[in-house]
Amino acid sequence: MKEAALKVRLLCFTPTPETAAALGARLCYSDSGIEDLKEQVAPKAGAMVDRLMGYGHLSPIEHASFTFGVEGVSRALLAQLTRHRIASFSVQSQRYVAKPEGSPYILPPSIAAKGAGAVEEYHRQMEAINGFYAYWLGEGIPAEDARFLLPNAAETRLILTMNARELLHFFSLRCCERAQWEIRRLAWVMLGLARREAPSLFAHAGTACAHGACTEGKMSCGGAAKMRVLDEALTALCHTGADDETIQRWVLANIGGYENKKEQE
Repeated sequence: MKEAALKVRLLCFTPTPETAAALGARLCYSDSGIEDLKEQVAPKAGAMVDRLMGYGHLSPIEHASFTFGVEGVSRALLAQLTRHRIASFSVQSQRYVAKPEGSPYILPPSIAAKGAGAVEEYHRQMEAINGFYAYWLGEGIPAEDARFLLPNAAETRLILTMNARELLHFFSLRCCERAQWEIRRLAWVMLGLARREAPSLFAHAGTACAHGACTEGKMSCGGAAKMRVLDEALTALCHTGADDETIQRWVLANIGGYENKKEQE
């Protein structure tokens, strides 16, 4: 088995997503034909979306959707991610994709922070688990049953699609410092990729405290100022047209795991 690393790519999205949202909103109040209306709204779609977001009129932005390819995440993350029900998921099957040579796995930052000895022991344990898995495959047990031995750390790969409204909800919960480290990093990468392509739709997306008051009450981490700085830095990077890999590198360098929790303590 080998350690896996996060990889996120924006595979495709609704062409001119802001125009799609603006067109949907304008159609509700216009007697014009749809093609004529599209020509009218396209030049001012960004401004129209800004107004929609300000009004809280979010149903039109559901016409824009974004599809991401995700690798190097754990089955533990998958359990969290699929709680977001207004989304479509295609996930690599442990039933049909057997890996007797060893499944990659995710190393938690809290274990990495303990040093080389802890990391070596973690790797040893993962190898032992994979040995149990490979043993039963070798005994003719189907992968759908042998997989019962695999840990939450086992890597999975998936394609997910969300519309813009659901992405706003996802980002508000999962970009927060109180979110679990792995899904938080994923959310920040996805936010950067979406904001780059549709800045008006996602200008104020992300953790609530980056654009207003914290919504966590007594559970607040107290890091609103830090979140605003990070959000502004991500926006600046998106404005440069940075590619997917560059945005991901920025997130992994700036959106931490265990070390952030220790700072809050």
